[in-house]
Amino acid sequence: MRILLLGGTEFAGRAVAEAALTRGWEVTVFNRGRHAPPAGARALRGDRTAPGGLAALADGEWDVVVDTWSAAPSVVRDTAALLADRAGGYVYVSSCSVYAWPPAAGYAEDAPLADGSPDADQTDYAQDKRGGELAAVGAFGEDRSLLVRSGLILGPHENIGRLPWWLSRIARGGPVLAPGPRSLPLQYVDARDLAEWILDAAAGGLSGPYNLASPQGHTTMGELLDTCVRVTGAAAELRWTEPEVILGAGIEPWTQLPVWVPPGSEGHDALHGIGVSKALGAGLRCRGVAETVGDTWEWLRSIGGVAPQRADRPSVGLDAGVEAKVLGG
Repeated sequence: MRILLLGGTEFAGRAVAEAALTRGWEVTVFNRGRHAPPAGARALRGDRTAPGGLAALADGEWDVVVDTWSAAPSVVRDTAALLADRAGGYVYVSSCSVYAWPPAAGYAEDAPLADGSPDADQTDYAQDKRGGELAAVGAFGEDRSLLVRSGLILGPHENIGRLPWWLSRIARGGPVLAPGPRSLPLQYVDARDLAEWILDAAAGGLSGPYNLASPQGHTTMGELLDTCVRVTGAAAELRWTEPEVILGAGIEPWTQLPVWVPPGSEGHDALHGIGVSKALGAGLRCRGVAETVGDTWEWLRSIGGVAPQRADRPSVGLDAGVEAKVLGG
């Protein structure tokens, strides 16, 4: 199989490239050259947002294209149109954010969708991802486009900062504000499991939308943080705190306390209540939380303990002073 990765050097895109190389596929990555591609991949350079920025893609044929773009949908439109006659299929890595807010718990791929346009400039994340979906389908048609609506993505090479923040905070030790309840169910997908499913789906000719995340309740907040304590070996004390106390202190779920969204909220249903039976039926396999957390910690240590941070995403995590104030009552 010949695969073209639009991106392919960071986090989810890198996981797809590495998995394809492991399978012996012919891998080409197209990006601006800010990050080196995995060893064994052919590199093409270009800026999709600049005039003439797609020149490096003027020639070549591929069995499948994988696109992780998350800004202006018009960029997906232009790239997909250029490749439509020279690629077998187009995989657009979208997001469960494309569903109209608030989605009902257990929502499936036929749930109502947010507005979006394939011709739009960058607006907000949900509309941009929906517009990207429409752009992919517009160029490749419904039978040759695969829309991967991912939930929360974790794992090695994360450049958003969610799991790396928890690992770094717990590694510092001492009392740690742990957002309760311990039994709060969590749902996510390891970037490597996402990558393997994408490759299997592409090779099998799947098309249409698929929600991609682990089964609901794959792990819990307690299991996630307990595992962080164990793999870091830190002298950390998890102090489980009621959601009402956290929210009363003005702490923002998801951003200041990554991954966590209070139970019973619209946000929890949207982020940790995703219906994934279609993807599971199409072969999605999800590794356990111990492997995801442990491998992320080993990767983080291997790069000096400081995770990369995407410039287009806000930093996450709780200020130490705020944490101390809440824990001090």
